Order: sequence, then structure tokens, then C-alpha cells
Amino acid sequence: MGPGPINAHPRVLRAMSAPLVGQFDPAMTEYMNEVMAAYREVFRTANEATVLVDGTSRAGIEAALVSLIEPGDRVLVPVFGRFGLLLTEIAGRCGAEVHTIETAWGTVFDEQEIIDAIHRVRPALVALVHGDTSTTMLQPLERVGAVCRDEGVLLYADVTASLGGNAFEQDAWNVDVATAGLQKCLSGPSGSAPISLSPAAVAVLDRRRSVEAGIAAAGATVSQARIHSNYFDLAMILDYWGEQRLNHHTEAASMLYAARECAALLLEEGIDAAVERHRRHGAAMLAGLKGLGLTVFGDEAHRMNNVVAVNIPDGVEGDAVRAAMLTDFGIEIGTSFGPLHGKVWRVGVMGYNARRDAVLTTLTALDSTLRRAGFAAPADAGVAAALAVYAEEAR
Repeated sequence: MGPGPINAHPRVLRAMSAPLVGQFDPAMTEYMNEVMAAYREVFRTANEATVLVDGTSRAGIEAALVSLIEPGDRVLVPVFGRFGLLLTEIAGRCGAEVHTIETAWGTVFDEQEIIDAIHRVRPALVALVHGDTSTTMLQPLERVGAVCRDEGVLLYADVTASLGGNAFEQDAWNVDVATAGLQKCLSGPSGSAPISLSPAAVAVLDRRRSVEAGIAAAGATVSQARIHSNYFDLAMILDYWGEQRLNHHTEAASMLYAARECAALLLEEGIDAAVERHRRHGAAMLAGLKGLGLTVFGDEAHRMNNVVAVNIPDGVEGDAVRAAMLTDFGIEIGTSFGPLHGKVWRVGVMGYNARRDAVLTTLTALDSTLRRAGFAAPADAGVAAALAVYAEEAR
């Protein structure tokens, strides 16, 4: 019950146990086609270039940035938590001229602040995190996308922690590139990174397109702007997933099965219904933690549906509580990073774990653990507060 990874859905685990299929088997090609179609629905996009990058969610982030950024490009990164700093670092490693704006951890930007920075910096790319689990904040970006479209600026959004549990509309919000992972609201394991690219983003890849020597046609030329990674070269990855099926790497069959099942689960439930489920159980967890006497960290108005951060009470050793929760109850909750490490707990309510029983069991275990640590709320106050939310929602 931390900020991710979460317990994978049993159906996803069963899918991963299916026999492996070779990358040139017609069945594999069909699975790839199904995955592309499914994730267009998940991202809510018509982008043909919607595929998987084999690797964790960070692989998708790095593939997007290394493939889109040419050395010297101006990149604007709004930073409101750890993962904005990650985008800053990766963009710098790509040779970008990186410009950042920052707001305090636990807050988000007014969209006008980002828009003003776009007009000031004139970047080729804006790279931002939609939901940053390090602070549990969800950054509004609908107006940012419209401005980027009008200004001819590409917009990249890291939706690893938000997709499936919070509203996200790639096409309606004019997001050119979005990357995710399976291990949070999509109820899967870490190891596959869905990605979707707009035609404008693909046009950038086309200018940098090359084919590696071992499979290139005789006399093929190498682009002077060639992407500075082979494995994360999205132009070659798109050729692999596209009609050419131009071999690039060996597709991770078990992760393809997992990604396919994650999308199937979400689409069967309905994206809007899944977002509402995360909102409902997240609200119950929020109320329960308050009922235990804990104070919420950050701006509640911009909190993600699927994770809550609370301040660790004075006199309580945060890591000892987390260790006891895991040892005694088999329940994991998280702390955070950097300036928040050891100061907050992050409790996730996402994916397969966004359930009433998981919320109530976690609150019961935390209540017991806090009492033994010398911090006690009225008996069963946390569970009672969560149940009150469920009762109100049922009316």
C-alpha cells in the first residue's frame, strides 16, 4: 500500500504465466496490434504511434527524451517534486539547454506560471510530470497543452503514476508524448512502459531516423541528427512495431502479455469508472488517516486520487513504523525522497489495491502500529472515518 509498485491483479499474473511466443510468430504480431489499439483507448488518443518500450517506466521517460531532444534544444521543465528533477537530469544528459521553474514540494503550478515560462524561454519541448508520487500532487495541464500547440512547442507528460486513476486526455489536452508504467493504477508489474506519440512528435523522429548497420539496406545513409541511443531509439522502435516489423530488439513476451491484460482490465471496467474507484477509495483512506490523528502533507485540492502523504508525528520514528507494518502485517507503506525523506508517509490506494478491504485493513494495521509507537487516536477512529466516507458515497 505504498506509492508503487502495487500488487499485480491476479489476471495479470495469470497472463504472464502463459507460454512464450517468439517475436516472429504471427501470434506475437497480433498481440502487438491488440496492445497498440488498447493503449490508444487508455491514453485517449488516436495516435498511430502508440506502443510499448521494454523496461520500467523510466525506460519510457528516457526513450521519449533522448529521441525528441537534440543537443542544444531548449527544454522547459516545471519542477514540483523528485520526478521533475529526474526529467531535468535526463534532459541535461541529452545535451539540452534546460530551463526550470520550481514550486515548493506539496504544491503545484498555476498553469499561467508555466504558460508565462513558455513565452519567456521559447522551448522546443516542455517536459512535465502529471502526477508526482514523491509529493502526491497532480499538476493541471489542459491549458498548457493548448498553448504549446499554438506556439509549436512539443509537450511531454510523464503519466506513470496518474494514468488509470486520474483523468487524463492525451488528445483533448494536446499532449504530444505521454509515457507510463504498469505498476501503479494499471494493476501490473514494473517492466513495461506504454508510450504514445503525436504526429508532430513522430515528425521529429523522422528527421533523426536511421537504421542500424546490421539490418540497413545497402547504401543507406545515417542521419547527422541520429538519436544518441540504440535501445531507446523511438524511430527504430516504431519501425519494429509498425508494418515493416523491422527487427530492433527481442520483444519481452511476458511483459507484453501483462500490458495487454492491464489494458483489458481497465477498459472492461471503463476508464471513468476506474478513476472514480480510485477517487472513492482514496477519499476513504484520506479520511481514515485524518481520523488516526495524522495531518495531511501538501495541497489537498491538488492531491492525486491514488496516494496520500501524511506528516510523521513528532516523537514517532517513521522507518520503525513502516518496518513494523511490513513485519507484523505484511503491509508496505512508503516514506518519500530528498527533503521529505523521514518526514512523511505515503500511503497508496491504486490499481488492484484500490479496494475497500485493503483500505480498512491498512488503517487497522496502522492504528495498532501507531499505538505501540506511543501515538494513539481514539479507538477505531481511522476505520470509522473511512466507513463514514463509504456510507456517504452509498447514499
